Amino acid sequence: MASDPTSPTTDETVPGTVRAWHALVADPDPAALRGMLADDVTFRSPAVHTPQEGPDRTFAYLWAALAVLGPELVYQREWYTGDSAVLEFTSSIDGLDVHGVDLITWDEAGSIVDFTVMARPLRGLQALIAAMGAELQKSQP
Repeated sequence: MASDPTSPTTDETVPGTVRAWHALVADPDPAALRGMLADDVTFRSPAVHTPQEGPDRTFAYLWAALAVLGPELVYQREWYTGDSAVLEFTSSIDGLDVHGVDLITWDEAGSIVDFTVMARPLRGLQALIAAMGAELQKSQP
């Protein structure tokens, strides 16, 4: 089922986890993001071969993605089935277009247990990888 991308946070047909994600994108809050993640959450990046396990690693990647993509991030279309969603997005980094999807799965409590990002085209993905690397370096002790 696709939602109306103009009002994703108020549409009652949108699953609660997706509404919470849209609210977070609109108004980034680290405590809200941490509160959305299950203890056994996994993040899969288009830039990193191995899955990133646990809430701390997932938080770091998602918080960096919000910083990098957030200013230009627009969700175009969405599909939902039971405990999962596909959110198609567009953004730009340094003038390069990024087009991708977020694949989100949640548990019975609505906590995110799996978050996968896929992005294209290659030049946009390369810009995303570089920007994410720089953003992740900022958060290293």
